[in-house]
Amino acid sequence: MMEVYNPATDRHLIGIEEDTLETILSKFEKAKKAQKDWAKTPLKKRIAAIEKFKALVIEEKDNLARVLTNEVGKPITQSQNELNGLITRIEYFLKETPKVLKEEKISGKEDPITETISKEPLGVIGNISAWNYPYFVGSNVFIPALLTGNAVLYKPSEFASCTGTLISQLMHDAGVPADVFALVIGTGTVGEDLLKLPLDGVFFTGSYATGKKINSLVASNLTKVQLELGGKDPSYVCEDIEVKNAAASLADGAFYNNGQSCCSVERIYVHESIYEPFVEVFLSEVKNFVVGDPLSPKTYLGPLTRAAQIEVLEAQIQDAIRKGAKLEMGGKKIIRAGNYFEPTVLTNVSHDMLLMKEESFGPVIGIQKVKNDDEAISLMNDTAYGLTASVYTKDEKRAENILKQIHAGTVYWNCCDRVSPRLPWAGRGHSGIGCTLSHYGIETFLRLKAWHLKKLG
Repeated sequence: MMEVYNPATDRHLIGIEEDTLETILSKFEKAKKAQKDWAKTPLKKRIAAIEKFKALVIEEKDNLARVLTNEVGKPITQSQNELNGLITRIEYFLKETPKVLKEEKISGKEDPITETISKEPLGVIGNISAWNYPYFVGSNVFIPALLTGNAVLYKPSEFASCTGTLISQLMHDAGVPADVFALVIGTGTVGEDLLKLPLDGVFFTGSYATGKKINSLVASNLTKVQLELGGKDPSYVCEDIEVKNAAASLADGAFYNNGQSCCSVERIYVHESIYEPFVEVFLSEVKNFVVGDPLSPKTYLGPLTRAAQIEVLEAQIQDAIRKGAKLEMGGKKIIRAGNYFEPTVLTNVSHDMLLMKEESFGPVIGIQKVKNDDEAISLMNDTAYGLTASVYTKDEKRAENILKQIHAGTVYWNCCDRVSPRLPWAGRGHSGIGCTLSHYGIETFLRLKAWHLKKLG
């Protein structure tokens, strides 16, 4: 039995029965059979099921948001925002999938051989999802996977298992067969058991360390692997920008969802000529964030989802202070029930410090002074990660020149921490392999078949 606790109160929520290797194998065998029928199901019927799922999410939104908040500690307004964004994302996949699935005619009747490209589903997908945005990162996989005719063994994070259970129930209520979308519940051990199966694709969202382990576990089977991993996302504030707007944008980019996002701003570089005023305004913005009960609509920062992350943050902060950083605010666990940590800002930081090199994944940010664009670019690229990066400047050409030199899959000009279903979400380096979202994120669930057709007589 896996026990689930509320990270805001430390209170027990529910016990959930974990899957075993035997139950997972049974679900896989059933999914393998059911997938063939699902792939033959007319696209209109698959679309109708996902449209019904969307309608049920809208109908149940308040309850879904409350369960998510109680389970992971996300402030209720941010849980509602995630569900609102889910609707938009589903609508994009519903609109674009028929276009992606169309056969491509390469040559016509005038040629002796007609050449055509068709697209077929991969088969049975293992979707190991994350707790920080279970609706977002999960739907990036299971919605296009189902629409394109795949079956999905969906393993939510053990920290978001209640939400995963609700997703599964709504899918089945919407008309997706239980064997086509099968829930797998458990900790990392259960995830390892899932990976022992001859899956046709493995799609994982989580840490670099776990992603690397997953990649090695399935490599010998030549299984398609897609990894959406972490980031150490930088931002550079140029001297020509309006300080207040940039500071407000970056404070939100760093602390939204308690900094528990792979695309949260984790490093800020500020031109030396505006460094002091920027820090002053930034601190003012962060001090206005309300820390408290995540069920209150006034709360901006709730508890961390995982208590273990507090030690990581404390180690980074202590290392930075020991090496000369200045603690401007925060820096420690809040003494109360739950996994609360003070919003923390450090200045006088450098790349000798863990804070500026290793992923924090919490409400902690370092702000470093730079002399010019070249220094900023060098520091922004001084990382093993390559997920997102942002530049704040009035000069579009300057921003474009800087961002072209940044090793990241997503770049922003005068904004940050933003995801669009229309654009591919892809990391470089330790940030992952492959991509979700956009039409490329639909195509990833398909195999191509080349047809050479010669009519005799």
